[in-house]
Amino acid sequence: MDRMIATAQFGQQDIARRMGLNVTDLTCLGFLIEASTAGDSLVAGDLAERARLTTGAVTGVLNRLEKAGYIRRTADPEDRRRVYVVMEETAQGRILEIYGPVYQRLASLFGDYEPEEIAVLADWFTRARALFDEALHEIREGTSASSQTESQTDGTRSRQG
Repeated sequence: MDRMIATAQFGQQDIARRMGLNVTDLTCLGFLIEASTAGDSLVAGDLAERARLTTGAVTGVLNRLEKAGYIRRTADPEDRRRVYVVMEETAQGRILEIYGPVYQRLASLFGDYEPEEIAVLADWFTRARALFDEALHEIREGTSASSQTESQTDGTRSRQG
């Protein structure tokens, strides 16, 4: 599992470089693609929250994505302070030029499995992502389950000792 994660991280670096971006820009672009696919629009603040960046940092990301031709910003007609981030029409094609071969290989791999097996894999990855999110939250907060267990064990020892 660790090797797959490391390979994915290295791959993101290579893909970002090929697209003329950095990994943070690529991550934000992924959030924008995900929202666009779901029919949602993101404002800069939404993107900052999802990417765990400051609004100032997101401004830099959006400047780079816009300069690279992946997005454009449009002001909310009802609230000029709100800026929607919209994918450029040509962006998806440019992105698929790079990601397409990876997606084709994955589709071929899925072809080796029955629908029931794919359902198990999808369930596993969905649940694993939730566990990763939970563990990363604990790491950020400094409250991992193992440190809580150690604290409880230390407390038990001191009461016994």
